[in-house]
Amino acid sequence: MARYDIAIIGTGPAGLEAAITAKVRNKNVLLIGSRSLSSKVEKAHAVQNYLGLPAVTGEEMQKSFLKHVDEMGITITEDKITTVYAMGEFFALQGNGEMYEADSVILACGMSVAKPFPGEVEFLGSGVSYCATCDAALYRGKSAIVIGYSEKEEAEAKFLAEVADKVTYVQMYEGEGELGGNIEIVKGAKVLSIERNGAKMSLSLDCGKLEADGIFILRENVAPSQLVPGLSIEDNHVVVDRSLKTNLPGLFACGDITGAPYQYIKAAGEGNVAALSAVNYLADLKKKKEA
Repeated sequence: MARYDIAIIGTGPAGLEAAITAKVRNKNVLLIGSRSLSSKVEKAHAVQNYLGLPAVTGEEMQKSFLKHVDEMGITITEDKITTVYAMGEFFALQGNGEMYEADSVILACGMSVAKPFPGEVEFLGSGVSYCATCDAALYRGKSAIVIGYSEKEEAEAKFLAEVADKVTYVQMYEGEGELGGNIEIVKGAKVLSIERNGAKMSLSLDCGKLEADGIFILRENVAPSQLVPGLSIEDNHVVVDRSLKTNLPGLFACGDITGAPYQYIKAAGEGNVAALSAVNYLADLKKKKEA
């Protein structure tokens, strides 16, 4: 498996700027996210305070960002990271069916406003999962519930349905979707809690209860406390110092995930600082190995 110098999670202003800065410093960069970038950026009516781009719309800003990244030869790996494991002198990143390795990691995946459901954290890894494509094989001939927060998650539900006997899809967004076959759709429900009922998992909704062998929660962003075990969190934000170091050596965070102000110019600036800090960390790591 190839090991990267720096893995950057997120393709908003913070993640893209971190990737550009790391690339300029000749680092082997893994940038993970989506080429559609941040919906928060794309939907902005007008941005007044981004230096060099006066009164730019979110759509125009997004095109400028993508052009810059493409001209730098930086590839965006389309994936969603569900867990980051600190392995000592490197990190292992779990994607949707793929594993990655990097000597350092920069979290630039935005602010997760969703609070875990009651029971979610308790049963994570033992009945609750954040990745259907990763764990689908465990549900061959069984039943599963998928809680999907956007149309993008329908692909994972379809993949799971190819293996499981039955999939119940709890749709948390507007729209008709393209699901069918052995996928039962539940719309307009509010999730109350997750419990275990003997060998089965139980999902309590405001309209009743569902039971299955496992529950998949597919959000756009995984809460930082669940994304990286052992990461220091305060008020649902990652705790960092001025160099954007976290409490885990080699792990840095930037952008909205570190707290207010939630502005593009601040996020990009932090992306630059986080990348420079990661570069310095890698230099120190090299010296230790050579000593």
